[in-house]
Amino acid sequence: MKKKFKSLLAIFLVLAFVLTGCGNSKKDSGKSSDSGSKQESSTGKKVNEENKGNIVGEKMGGGVVVENEGEPIKGGTFRVGIPTDSPFKGIFNNTLYDDNYDWNIIGPTMYTAANAGESLELRDSGAEKFEWDEKAKTATIKLSDSFKWNDGKPVTAKDIIINYLIIGHKDYPGVRYDDDMINIVGMEDYHAGKTKDISGVKEIDNKTVQIQFKEWVPSIKWGAGIWAEPNSYDQLKDIPVKDIISSDPVRKNPKSAGPFYISNVVPGQSVEFSANEHFWGGKPKIDKVVMERVPSSQILASLKAGKYDYIAGGAPSDTFKEISELKGYKVARFQDMAYTYLGFKLGKWDKAKGEVVVDPNAKMADVNLRKAMGYAVDNNAVGEKFYLGYRSQATSVIIPIFKDYFNTDLKGYNYDPEKAKKLLDEAGYKDVNNDGFREDKNGKPLVIKFASMAGGDIAEPLAKYYMQCWEQVGLKVELTGGRLIEFNAFYDKLKNDDPEIDVFQGAWSTGTNPDPSGLFSKNASFNYYRYTNPEMQKALDKISDGKTSDEDRAQAYKDFAKVMEDNVPLIPTLYREALSPINKRVKKFDFRYVQDLNKDDFRWNQIELTAEEPLKE
Repeated sequence: MKKKFKSLLAIFLVLAFVLTGCGNSKKDSGKSSDSGSKQESSTGKKVNEENKGNIVGEKMGGGVVVENEGEPIKGGTFRVGIPTDSPFKGIFNNTLYDDNYDWNIIGPTMYTAANAGESLELRDSGAEKFEWDEKAKTATIKLSDSFKWNDGKPVTAKDIIINYLIIGHKDYPGVRYDDDMINIVGMEDYHAGKTKDISGVKEIDNKTVQIQFKEWVPSIKWGAGIWAEPNSYDQLKDIPVKDIISSDPVRKNPKSAGPFYISNVVPGQSVEFSANEHFWGGKPKIDKVVMERVPSSQILASLKAGKYDYIAGGAPSDTFKEISELKGYKVARFQDMAYTYLGFKLGKWDKAKGEVVVDPNAKMADVNLRKAMGYAVDNNAVGEKFYLGYRSQATSVIIPIFKDYFNTDLKGYNYDPEKAKKLLDEAGYKDVNNDGFREDKNGKPLVIKFASMAGGDIAEPLAKYYMQCWEQVGLKVELTGGRLIEFNAFYDKLKNDDPEIDVFQGAWSTGTNPDPSGLFSKNASFNYYRYTNPEMQKALDKISDGKTSDEDRAQAYKDFAKVMEDNVPLIPTLYREALSPINKRVKKFDFRYVQDLNKDDFRWNQIELTAEEPLKE
């Protein structure tokens, strides 16, 4: 009963906020200190004043190291919860996966070949070395002799080249054939089926791959067009590319050059990994990693029961108060490399041409309609009330962690319903029949279809809050299909340009490369808004221009963010903090984005446990 009561209380508090309207009430608002030592929830109670020792890190920090006392045991199993209310897809291949859930499963276990430099650029590791020749427009990847698959066979140049052959193929079923790939010499001919190989991707010898680019782009050093993580050529070479995403080497038994390899899969539910004794960074100190899907409503209970050592991707903010008080865990708090946004469907994806086609007659085509929807929502209140102050209003599609590129002059779409109403009036959206809702410019009914994902206690109240805010400025907004959409179905609808979506609530994990081309270029299939214009593309091209000075490039990022704010294909809504509980039996866990530059970064082969099972409350 106690657990059920807490869940119902959380829902009641969120619903109470929705019913108070869209204003930014200061009463009982969550306030976050930079140190992370004090937090108030929407109940007004201090979250962790007495438990502040459980919290490690700061609000705007770039990651933290969590260390615990105790003598390590030999071996053991590291237990990880994957927080999702839907079965994970189980695409265990870095060229084919398309959501963070699968990446949270395979990223730290099967991959990890390169290190991150001081500015998050690619850096040499014990597996690979990188050579950049800007004049010749080439990047060279050299593989070490210690870089091996879990069966002990060496990783070779072919295991790098197979990535390019898959992504560039005309039958490629994934989402990563974009400007970065098109910039590789010979890629377009290969993609068109004119050649069997890519002339710009060369096997220099068994351990060396050279990539030749049409133009030198600064973001190459951050991985633009660089596929440094290997996939097994021997496993994949004979599988038709159109069938590869459903094949056993992708779904069941992929070889791994990371610290662990898959030893068992329960589709959509769990993955067991065993230690790769041939891992170049050293044999793992633990025996296994077990990852399981855990619904968001069960995260708190599972941690109280000591079921998991770690929640991949962080715990939901609405559970943070209780999680911060658990005696068996510490909570790493740091800036997440992600933001949430409201996106507008403004065109379609032309698969044959591989580019966005803007529809000038789209329902959301009027920029002032989009701006009005931004001004109608109080994102500061959302961050405080729904997320206990652990999210804050976003102002730019370039996140603050990229300090040199972040435009501090942008203020974002601050809550201003009167401005929203004025924009709508001036654009011709008026209530002509006095029913409280505005008609379109031709006096016809205007119903905006809003797609939002299911998941967690606050998903539905939050969607209702947005719709209530839009109703208060006279816009009739209904949920696509009349309900929240399951995660996988949601992104399928976005990718397939479902005509029942006009506006959608999404989130981007930006990764370590600040270049936004992969999300906003006319050739980016991740451009789910299906929008481009000459000004926007020009700004992206300037960012990518290898002849631009560092100072001018930094300004180009800021200019691009301003172009996005003016054109509004999407509205950044919230910056996020990562709140990652780690069990106190884990000797050390390093969450830093930039780690020790004089040695290899922290990897999961270094995990040690001090008890046989996770510690409980």
